[in-house]
Amino acid sequence: MPSIEGGGVEKNLFIISDFLTKKINDISLITISKSFKKRFNKKIKFISPKLSFWDSLGRRKKFIVSLFLLIVEILKDRNLTVFCFQGNIYCTLLCKLFGVKIIVRSNSAPEGWSQNILKFYCFKYIFKFADEIIVNSYDFKKKFKKRFNLKTLCIYNPLNKKEIITKSKIKPKINFFKKKVNLINVGRFTDQKDQITLLKAVNLLKNKINFNLLIVGYGKKKDFLLNYINENNLQKKVKIVPYQTNPYNLIKSSDIFILTSLYEGLPNVLLEAQVLKKCIISSNCPTGPKEILLNGRAGYLFKIKDYQYLSKLILKILGNKKIMNKKIEIGYKNLNRFNYENNLNKYYKTILNYL
Repeated sequence: MPSIEGGGVEKNLFIISDFLTKKINDISLITISKSFKKRFNKKIKFISPKLSFWDSLGRRKKFIVSLFLLIVEILKDRNLTVFCFQGNIYCTLLCKLFGVKIIVRSNSAPEGWSQNILKFYCFKYIFKFADEIIVNSYDFKKKFKKRFNLKTLCIYNPLNKKEIITKSKIKPKINFFKKKVNLINVGRFTDQKDQITLLKAVNLLKNKINFNLLIVGYGKKKDFLLNYINENNLQKKVKIVPYQTNPYNLIKSSDIFILTSLYEGLPNVLLEAQVLKKCIISSNCPTGPKEILLNGRAGYLFKIKDYQYLSKLILKILGNKKIMNKKIEIGYKNLNRFNYENNLNKYYKTILNYL
């Protein structure tokens, strides 16, 4: 995992790798991001450059350095198995050149990949050399089959309900929510997460309902979002706060969780909101939200970028809380699909086949 940035993929990395330390003795992690070392079990050997300035590099440069570190490890001992969370194409090609077994975990739907024809064929023909491809939703699995004619294994994200509930009880340091309609969005500030659609939607509501919106995250689009907030006089109603290691207490304090992504894999934040029994509105993006929300039975779906319909959904929910509560209960009752132990054991059994 060359670049660890604190998102949903990273949460799964922390959970899965720590679980594997209970089953497998010799685990190493190749990454440039040493700042997250404390989040991992001490049994995991970190393979990273000694100097910290490497962590300031862009993601592609981190990929290159990490691949070099992987080559060094392979030359020491080719009897190893690589489990790749990031930079799948580069890593798969490298492992096949050296005759090393590789399992890749693909994290986001193909719609999020480059539309460049050359890159499309790179994905299509290089991915088939992986010994196993893991995806995290069945819709994702179907897309892999349709687009690349490749078989994949679906393993849902392991959901630690106990940890989420426990952390949600810690009093939040951020005191923004009041006795109004409290909305929340958690995610990186990138084109993919498309928070501007959410801001456009609430801008239509600013003279209709009394609300607070909290947007939690980090990323290069922060100034863009802040400019929109300022230009539309939303400062008193909308607040942007930095990435939180514990967002659960903030989610718990909210009324409605809103996801506006253009594409996903299987968004953890929706599962976390379901654990905390929150009403969910999500873009019907590929892939994950429709599967998590049971095609709308467990939440509300809207077309990506459709901020006008999103604003109408918020009003609709507030006008019929009985239906909202029913959807919340349906979502909560169907969380067993993401059982923590079951899905972690699926990862272990899959890896065991290649050791």
